[in-house]
Amino acid sequence: MGKELRTEQITEFLNVVGSRVATPTALVLLEGSALSLLGNSRPTLDLDYEGEERATDDLRTLMEEVALELHIDLEAVPLHRFIPIPSGADERHVPIGRFGDLQVLVFDPYSIALSKLDRGFDTDIEDIVFLLRRELIDFAQLGTFLDGVPRELASQYDLDLALMRVRLDVARSALNMD
Repeated sequence: MGKELRTEQITEFLNVVGSRVATPTALVLLEGSALSLLGNSRPTLDLDYEGEERATDDLRTLMEEVALELHIDLEAVPLHRFIPIPSGADERHVPIGRFGDLQVLVFDPYSIALSKLDRGFDTDIEDIVFLLRRELIDFAQLGTFLDGVPRELASQYDLDLALMRVRLDVARSALNMD
């Protein structure tokens, strides 16, 4: 495991899962695999989806079987445990398409961007620039969401709001330099 995933492998995974899913089901992706489906050319190492690490259901079991067959690292990510999800996030999920009976969405791009501002790797800044360049997020709105996180809530999530603001400025500079 741990091989680089590109859009083709992610799409193959979704097609296989969609062909085997028993009932129409929605799957919400996030992080690098989601951005790949939105057109980001940077490979990712795993396929992240919205979910609890310990939850077990038919879809998760099926996805784990297919991931094993295709040698794909699969990870359930409870994003709401890492960042406060901005209001209206469910309405901002981006529909990707239907793969058999599997409806695939990308988690709210603003929430993804906030999580990347929190982590702050160089690749995270690149991902934010990608989202900005593709107009999937707006710089001012992302700043508004960041400024709207109360300090008490930031403390509960162990977020460094000042550092996240610096990273947002780095993303703005990188966008302007292109």
